[in-house]
Amino acid sequence: MSVSDSSKEYFDSIGADWDHLRGCFFPDRVRDVALAAAGLRAGDTAADLGAGTGFITEGLLAQDIRVVAVDRSEAMLEALRRKFPWPGRVECRIGEAENLPIADASLNGCLANMFLHHVERPAVAIGEMVRILKPGGKVVLTDLDAHEFASLRDEHHDRWMGFERGGIAKWFHDAGLTNVRVEGLGGECCSTSSDGELAAISIFIASGTRPPC
Repeated sequence: MSVSDSSKEYFDSIGADWDHLRGCFFPDRVRDVALAAAGLRAGDTAADLGAGTGFITEGLLAQDIRVVAVDRSEAMLEALRRKFPWPGRVECRIGEAENLPIADASLNGCLANMFLHHVERPAVAIGEMVRILKPGGKVVLTDLDAHEFASLRDEHHDRWMGFERGGIAKWFHDAGLTNVRVEGLGGECCSTSSDGELAAISIFIASGTRPPC
């Protein structure tokens, strides 16, 4: 089984419990900072990539923003649908990071929280995020700084052990984004492995704007 397939199987298996598990990994402040960076307005439409059970979606809806929630796990999206049964405000789509099921230049924003480290080809995924944005729209990523906790990778079926911030900035620039910023969010993702190893990993926030055509 590939890393990608094992990751999908893992998230399918924990969909019903993810809200509780997520609360142990990282604080709600991650969402607050990401939403502030996105600068969206009521009536806008944004993607929540790797939406899971709707951590980011919940914050977008609270700001009266329409959401296209994309995940590769049907179990996760089914949990999201149960939480937010609001036709016209939330649309759930099964999809892959490198081939998003969203039309070109159709959204005002694209947010992805703790998503990129599960993606096989991050640079391609970032290019897809830019493709779906209208000119002036923003990509906002929150994810893990580079780390050496192999247990986190193995038990949560991560593809990448975090990222160097300079590498993220390069991918953003290469994808055509402007006003690129990559900086510490000021919080940590925490997890305890099955053998008791505690992992506490700093979180970064990256943002960039699709320039006018």
